[in-house]
Amino acid sequence: MSLTLIKTVLLLAAANLFMLFAWYGHLRDLHHRPLWIAIIASWGIALIEYCLQVPANRIGFTQLNLAQLKILQEVITLVMFVPFALMYMHQPLKWDYLWAGLCMMGAVYFIFRA
Repeated sequence: MSLTLIKTVLLLAAANLFMLFAWYGHLRDLHHRPLWIAIIASWGIALIEYCLQVPANRIGFTQLNLAQLKILQEVITLVMFVPFALMYMHQPLKWDYLWAGLCMMGAVYFIFRA
């Protein structure tokens, strides 16, 4: 794996962590607050996400095509979502996570094959 790809994956993973909190963290932590507070907090978190996501996409696009970059992001999302859902949101582990992961592996195969 090239240094460019490693940088891309690390930036995408960091961006994704912020995205998870921006999109879903308020469901646990701000559910008792007015909606506008959740929106502003989420936008603030999402700003950090975009500051990581945009450079990740620019770096990644030097070696990956657009479809490969998107599938990479989706795989990272799923890999990070499962622990987030289990540990932070206290959601039960479901077989659907495994099936979704298998579908993503198929998507990776088809997008990255020669």
